[in-house]
Amino acid sequence: MRKRLTLLGAAVIALAASARAQQPGHAHVVLIVGASGEPQYADAFHRAAAQIDSAARTRYGVPSGDVVWLEEDTTRAPGRIAGRSTRENVERALTSLAARCAPGDQVWIVLIGHGSSEGDSPRFNLPGPDMSAADFARLLAGFSKQTVAFVDASSASADFAKALAGPNRAIVTATKVAGERNATRFARYFAAALATGAADTDKDGGVSLLEAFTYAQRETARSYETENHLQTEHAQLEDDGDGVASTTPAVDAADGRLAAAIVLGGAGAGDPRAGTLVARRRALELQVADLRRRRAGMDSTAYWQQMETVLVDLARTAHAVRALEAKP
Repeated sequence: MRKRLTLLGAAVIALAASARAQQPGHAHVVLIVGASGEPQYADAFHRAAAQIDSAARTRYGVPSGDVVWLEEDTTRAPGRIAGRSTRENVERALTSLAARCAPGDQVWIVLIGHGSSEGDSPRFNLPGPDMSAADFARLLAGFSKQTVAFVDASSASADFAKALAGPNRAIVTATKVAGERNATRFARYFAAALATGAADTDKDGGVSLLEAFTYAQRETARSYETENHLQTEHAQLEDDGDGVASTTPAVDAADGRLAAAIVLGGAGAGDPRAGTLVARRRALELQVADLRRRRAGMDSTAYWQQMETVLVDLARTAHAVRALEAKP
């Protein structure tokens, strides 16, 4: 049986390694750019937000009405920035979004700026009163029927992972400990992952949260190494709800599976038939990854039987997707 799987597995196992879940029903993006403090940071924060905003609207086809961008200085992009990033406006934007989101939608919330942490009270710095992790936890309660990708790319953001952990939530922080207080670079590379598609490892036109995280984490480390500087930030991800984040998430690890399922864009977005097939392919890819993760605790015969069934179905589905996409 193992020999029979060899050729088939070789054709699809690379695809399974970058497993994705079902395409979500609808995407919403909220960008919150906090207090900059200095012009150099204001410029850097704005560039990252502008990249993500443009990518969401154009590359991934998120309707303009479903992209909310709040920033300290609204004159930087008139007509695109919805308002100042005050605590009141952030609360209003997230409360309004929660009221109109449909069950099964995906919500991307990206914080770009500076953060601080005192004791067990991590905060994101805004013009005016800051917002704490507890404030965001209260607002996220309104998205109990949606899948949430919450990215805090600010300094001292580590404790947001524990504070916001919950079902159907993937939490990314730019730092792994509260003591990493220097200005971070993570947002720059996270934006590039989405804007350039450089993180799209399986070339299906979509970028998952896990792909974007992995790319941004790698490029952040590379930037410090290139400059021969001590790395002062280490990104982490939490998505299994236990509040314990990982710096090495993967689709077949404790953290990473949900993040692989949260995808912006993707093949078949404009064709319902292709979209259905892509969703099935991604679901099957996750089954492969899940089987591999559980292999040690399974009977060998049962493992190979289940794996063969899934791989055959996956190969057929992948072929159907390619055939449909090849049609003019």
